[in-house]
Amino acid sequence: MFSIIIPTYNNLDYLKLCIKSIIQNSTYKHELIIHVNEGIDGSLNFVKKLGLKYTYSEFNSGVCVAFNQASKISSNKYLVLAHDDMYFCPNWDVEFKKELKNLNHDKFFISGTMVQYFNGLINLDCGKNPETFDEDKLLKELPLKHLDDFQGTHWQPSLIAKSTWLKVGGFSEEFSPGLGSDPDFNMKLWNIGVRIFKGLGKCRVYHFSSVSLRKKAWNNGAKTFLLKWGISIKFFKKHYLKSGLIYKGPLTNPKKNLKFFFDLLITKIKYLYSYIFMKRNEKINS
Repeated sequence: MFSIIIPTYNNLDYLKLCIKSIIQNSTYKHELIIHVNEGIDGSLNFVKKLGLKYTYSEFNSGVCVAFNQASKISSNKYLVLAHDDMYFCPNWDVEFKKELKNLNHDKFFISGTMVQYFNGLINLDCGKNPETFDEDKLLKELPLKHLDDFQGTHWQPSLIAKSTWLKVGGFSEEFSPGLGSDPDFNMKLWNIGVRIFKGLGKCRVYHFSSVSLRKKAWNNGAKTFLLKWGISIKFFKKHYLKSGLIYKGPLTNPKKNLKFFFDLLITKIKYLYSYIFMKRNEKINS
């Protein structure tokens, strides 16, 4: 039904648990595509042994390249973007399919909800890694946790029509290895008229907290976004995506009130400072 794309970077134990959860907890049959970065921990051989579709980088190319490369060999109408440090909970795909039935177009970006042992929309401590993961506790206690559908999405796991993905060119690789790429992708969707940015409270994954981007693989995505779009990620999420509010339907253009212009002034000052600093460095290095 869906083409599920999972980047992995020498993260075999997490990848095994992620794939197991998809096989175990999916209602429908899906296409799994793994992008293996390095794979020196045995993950490349593991993916080959399972007979899964995959793409490969000899080095850590990051999630932007991974999603872009893997999407090229996908064969389904809809893509699900995920990470290897996620455990897919029961009925995750049922909830995605329900949303598709309510739509008559492909201009949307829908996400599930990440359950985390700290700082999540749903907080539930079921372990910090595969070794300490308490699957029984998660499956028993998670159904008791309620969360309304919300505006702005939770990035991944996300559902996007492949046609829409291709229209905006996938993820922008100047954000490699990945920080800031999700809001940038959402901004590109906004600019082509997408107004449905919806997080589903009942579509859930247990998330082991950004393990996919570990090992010093960080970039200054906030600065890249600011210089590219002229506003901050925080401003975009607050005034455009209305992130975190209860979902009430498609978004509209931001209300340009006093709060909007005050926040815009702050973000423009930050932009000007970053731009001057960037130009000064370019001059020094030239």
